[in-house]
Amino acid sequence: MRIVIAADHNGVAMKKRLAAWLADRGHEVDDRGTHGGDVVDYPALCASVGEQVAGGRAERGIVIGGTGGGEAIACNKIRGIRAGLCHSEFLAEISSAHNRSNVLVLGAKVIDEEAAVRITEVWLTTPFKGGVHQRRLDQIAALERGEPLD
Repeated sequence: MRIVIAADHNGVAMKKRLAAWLADRGHEVDDRGTHGGDVVDYPALCASVGEQVAGGRAERGIVIGGTGGGEAIACNKIRGIRAGLCHSEFLAEISSAHNRSNVLVLGAKVIDEEAAVRITEVWLTTPFKGGVHQRRLDQIAALERGEPLD
């Protein structure tokens, strides 16, 4: 699977750990930055990841920030992106099974690198349940297009 990944200055170490873990499992990893400790603004990183996923050039995306809160908001502004902020394996499971999230957002100041690996594994391997959850995703897509819900 092709996975695009990015992190702000808070998440560089976690990004490196996850990118290596993903590559070791045969995934193609596209690292969009940042690569150093200089403070950067995360919206451009979120846009880069989101555009790759929404445009079909990557199947999934991962964005890492300090808490991940702002990153989740920014990612979800991109049409076609369903970003889930996951600080636990349970949230990762629900994010995939119910919300079919295509971008995982992690907070490097909230979880450690080992937890990030476990969360990512759950997120990648949990299948979407469909059914009522697909109906809700269709409603979310309608909202994204500016359509009223009946």
